[in-house]
Amino acid sequence: MPVFGEGFAAGEAEFLLRIGRSPDPEQDRFTLGQAAELVDEVHVGIEIASSPLGPINELGPVAVVSDFGNNNGLVIGDAVPDWRGSGFEQWEVTTLIDGAEAGRGRASGFPDGAIGSARFLFELMARRRIRLEQGQWISTGAVTGVHKARPGQVVESRFAEGMSVRCRLVEALPEPQHPDCR
Repeated sequence: MPVFGEGFAAGEAEFLLRIGRSPDPEQDRFTLGQAAELVDEVHVGIEIASSPLGPINELGPVAVVSDFGNNNGLVIGDAVPDWRGSGFEQWEVTTLIDGAEAGRGRASGFPDGAIGSARFLFELMARRRIRLEQGQWISTGAVTGVHKARPGQVVESRFAEGMSVRCRLVEALPEPQHPDCR
């Protein structure tokens, strides 16, 4: 996964929810059950955070928000089998950087868990009149925290039921410039 080599980079263990049905654009309040009904799959994954601004997190939330929350991409792992009955929000999750434990947690540590994150997003987008589409992914939050890493390091997240996902960070290279852009 490419990251800004001279900037900020981190890995975050996350449960990733895929929207199976677009929310009704007229509905701006959801129960947890209604939010869950809009999700068709839950996957284990890693959000890669990266910004060209190295001290972005130290500058505070306004700086992070201005850079789209440092989101640089998702590494989508396997689907959680029978996610509705699996109790996945109670699973212990561990993040490792180059094999050393960097953090541990559970999605149930979030207010209303991972499904609560989806509910928050559905309500916020409805109030802003932004339509969410079937097939879009929801990154539900850093279960084990935000763990700084750099190019060359391996970020691995381990979930219950023997599920895991990993990636090696590499330095992002500039895209070749178009000949008309000099």
